[in-house]
Amino acid sequence: MNWRSFPSLGALRAFAALAESGSFSAAGAALNVSHAAVSQRVRALEDELGVALMRREGRRAVPTPEGARLAAALDAAFEDIRRAVDELTGADATRALQVSTTPAFAMSWLMPRLSEFRYEHPEAELMLNPSAELVELKPGGIDVAIRYGTGGWRGLQAELLVPTTFVLVGAPSLIGGRRIAEPGDTLDLPWLQELGTSEMSAWFRERGVDGPKRNVTHLPGHLVLEGLRNGDGVSFTTTAVVERELAAGRLKVLFEDARPGLGYYIVTRPGVMRPPLKAFVSWLRRHARTAAKDSSPLP
Repeated sequence: MNWRSFPSLGALRAFAALAESGSFSAAGAALNVSHAAVSQRVRALEDELGVALMRREGRRAVPTPEGARLAAALDAAFEDIRRAVDELTGADATRALQVSTTPAFAMSWLMPRLSEFRYEHPEAELMLNPSAELVELKPGGIDVAIRYGTGGWRGLQAELLVPTTFVLVGAPSLIGGRRIAEPGDTLDLPWLQELGTSEMSAWFRERGVDGPKRNVTHLPGHLVLEGLRNGDGVSFTTTAVVERELAAGRLKVLFEDARPGLGYYIVTRPGVMRPPLKAFVSWLRRHARTAAKDSSPLP
């Protein structure tokens, strides 16, 4: 690399901070310099590159298309630098391991097994974030997500953990002797839907049916499971979440979607895993293999 032609690191940091905050004062505070110093460094960077990087929109500073491209590259580069420094200094080794997954999967699959991880790795501090939201995986934040889908999340590494099917289920006490052959046969049933999800409307739309307009209750995932067991309504979930209830006959499958590659995935950022994350991912893999072996039909 020709370092003489490389822009100054101070100018690049000032531009990155300004692009992130949209404020000269906020960028200056983040870098512990004056807002005038930020303005001077960004202007010098624009002069050196021969292209406008920022523009004014009201009281905010926003990147130009060229600036947005540079800001994205700098954001990724600075995150890589910070991660490498943390690994070299050991600053990241003791940070709590942050795990994101849905409330339903956390309660039905992860929590019953989690005591073994704590027993095997008492030194690892664990923070579980049960949410239906797709959270961003960033250095210093969420380390690993267990996401449902078919994989292929852009910029992330995804490894299939638990293959499963997508099912519409209800309690026999609710369904009774009702004949359910078409999606429309479920419209007059009470429905339970996990907060932050849209599977119900998407499923009906794909089948050319208007979904239920009333008698729909939106709940956190763990309360949806409780409501299903109590016969309070029908809902979409995965076989991995309700496998015990299905095996015991407490729930029955009304419709099933078994697309290839569907399941819960271990999702991480590319790069070397820090020790607590590596231990947790290895533990997840081992338990998934054990669960698959235990659920396999006998020869």
